[in-house]
Amino acid sequence: MDLIQNLTAKYMKPELPAMNVGDTVRVTLRVKEGSRERTQAFEGTIIARKHGGINESITVRRVSYGVGCEKVFPVHSPSIVSVETVRSGRVRRAKLYYLRDRVGKRAKVKGLVK
Repeated sequence: MDLIQNLTAKYMKPELPAMNVGDTVRVTLRVKEGSRERTQAFEGTIIARKHGGINESITVRRVSYGVGCEKVFPVHSPSIVSVETVRSGRVRRAKLYYLRDRVGKRAKVKGLVK
């Protein structure tokens, strides 16, 4: 196991923000279109975190114009420029798949009480 950890350690991102399920995050990624390259942001609620180490991924969901859109981002991917936490949420579950069936105010996650 040490051999695998040593090989993957150089590909992992050293600094990641504290992000949990229920938080609203803005994921900025590099998009390549032909010969040009640009950055694009995707902002939404984390509904799932899976795996660990180099294989860690987050599922981010947002609703735009009444249509839900989910994307799975490998956290340590070189195409991801940054992940920043916009708002923290208070949830009691590890996976928020029930948000897929909710619309409007019912689909919101409560904010963190300080």
